[in-house]
Amino acid sequence: MVTSELKASSFGKDFHWGVALSAAQNEGAVSEDGRSPSIWDQFARRKGVIKKGARPTVACDFYHRYRDDLLLVKALGFNSFRFSISWSRILPDGSGKANAEGIAFYQRLVDECYSLGLTPFVTLYHWDLPQVLQAEGGWESPLINRWFRHYAKVCAKNFGSVKHWLVLNEPSGFTTLGHMLGMHAPGRRSLEGFLKSVHHAALAQADGGRILRQYIPDAVIGTSFSCSEVIPFSDTPADLAAARRIDLFMNRLFVEPLLGKGFPEDDRGIVDKMNRKNKSWKFAEQMQFDMDFIGLQNYFPIVVKHHSFIPLIQAVEVKPKERKVPVTALGWEINADAFQHIIRRFWKYGAIKEIMITENGAAFKDQVLQGKVHDQERISYFQLYLQALLKSKREGVKLGGYFAWTLMDNFEWAEGYEARFGLVHVDFKTQLRTVKDSGFWWRDFLKT
Repeated sequence: MVTSELKASSFGKDFHWGVALSAAQNEGAVSEDGRSPSIWDQFARRKGVIKKGARPTVACDFYHRYRDDLLLVKALGFNSFRFSISWSRILPDGSGKANAEGIAFYQRLVDECYSLGLTPFVTLYHWDLPQVLQAEGGWESPLINRWFRHYAKVCAKNFGSVKHWLVLNEPSGFTTLGHMLGMHAPGRRSLEGFLKSVHHAALAQADGGRILRQYIPDAVIGTSFSCSEVIPFSDTPADLAAARRIDLFMNRLFVEPLLGKGFPEDDRGIVDKMNRKNKSWKFAEQMQFDMDFIGLQNYFPIVVKHHSFIPLIQAVEVKPKERKVPVTALGWEINADAFQHIIRRFWKYGAIKEIMITENGAAFKDQVLQGKVHDQERISYFQLYLQALLKSKREGVKLGGYFAWTLMDNFEWAEGYEARFGLVHVDFKTQLRTVKDSGFWWRDFLKT
């Protein structure tokens, strides 16, 4: 139940209220001004991997329309704006010489944010590795950390006016979906490749933090993790153990090395295999970095039970449809209590200075009717989740901000253009923007 206490002012005057988006999902202009293809441009050429064969070639055309889109961010009352830098727009060869036109675009974007009074939050890596580096092994290559450090230095040197940074976006997402399950770019299905990519990404998130600290000493530096409360289907020992294994991969795998705890243990020896193969114990200190904040990105909890025939993890999800719980258009469970629980869980690590919710939102089947989009389901979703966020704050969790996903409907990875998360509806044929009722709700909420 949402109470009348839910006001923006209850979160404090310095709270960052923002919307988030990413380069690959919004910019388009994939072959303009020196940009080279990313792994998502390449992946989208495969048949059957993205709904309706969608490609990010134009997406929301943010590359050309960013000024108007930032005016929407300002008009809806937000004070912060999160976006990512396209690695292949900055370094078309993956490494080496920087592309002046790519640098100039992001400098214009940052300047426009400041001119509108928006605080830019910049993500270094949001899943769009240059294809030229993927051809050399990508995140599975031992060279990736050298490439990433060079990329981070180029960004830090050229965008020093930016004071809020995130190093990686959801490393568990791009390693699992991209390198083990093959559902996302680069479409790899390899346990060994997955373990290598995890090792390298854990190093990169700390390396990126150190480089940003070196070149921008007054920067506020974080990184973001996808997270989900993992709930055992029953209290049997087998289901409890299955839930612990899934929790390790969904919640613990990257935050614990960052905090100096090394990779977590699992009862099937999967991570131990990684430790032996990559000699991860030798890199424990290098994987640690004292972030100023941790970004949490939560969309749903997951209920799991033991399943003997599933390789390695021996666990399977009990789908929300089977449990007859409220869901979004993607079938993701709506559960604000689980959102509150996972925030509390991360805060209990004790070594985290501040938490920001760097993504949270929901997809519904939006329609434009007589020039309007009535998305009451999304409004109700935000009300529930913000109420849970306020409870977390009152429990003592230090919360620095909340970023709704997302400003406008975009290229939603393997869902193509079918999943609409935006506060603004986009007609992808005409690029017409239509503010949804949820966007107007945010405008009124932020006035409080």
